[in-house]
Amino acid sequence: MRTDKPRIEPLHESTWNEEQQDAFKALLEQGNVLNIFRTLSNHPKLAKRWMVFANHILGKSTLSVRDREIAILRIGWLCKAEYEWGQHVVIAKRAGMTDEEIENIKTGADAPGWAEHERLLIKATDELHNDAFVSDETWAGLSKTYSTEQIMDIVFTVGQYNLVSWALNSFGVQLDKGIPGF
Repeated sequence: MRTDKPRIEPLHESTWNEEQQDAFKALLEQGNVLNIFRTLSNHPKLAKRWMVFANHILGKSTLSVRDREIAILRIGWLCKAEYEWGQHVVIAKRAGMTDEEIENIKTGADAPGWAEHERLLIKATDELHNDAFVSDETWAGLSKTYSTEQIMDIVFTVGQYNLVSWALNSFGVQLDKGIPGF
């Protein structure tokens, strides 16, 4: 973790006012409120609007869960976002990714075992992180496997989790109980 304690104190849901409860209604109904949401409850207007976009990326994207998680884990690793990494290791494993594949995310596109489209997905993530641009070569390669909508979802997924990584690192969001770090 970049910080050993939160810079913005996560607010327990038992203390939330009506606006906070409204912003996180679905999470409260599920009964599993994570530290990211407890932290974001300090700014419920922002959280409510951000969650619309975040829900597209996590639940309505045209990418397969596996491809989405490869991109999210890679950008989380590149951003040194331990909270993001830990949460998405759990999600990736539920989606069938192996420990070896998750470990290979750290190495990147040159790690053994990636399918060509996965290698290009990792390369695109690296390029977006390093240059805010997908190279023509990588774009052409992605276009052989992915539709225009899927390529757009790749770019927006990486961008979303780059933003989330900035926030998590800067706010000092601490790992939830039972979530692995790096």
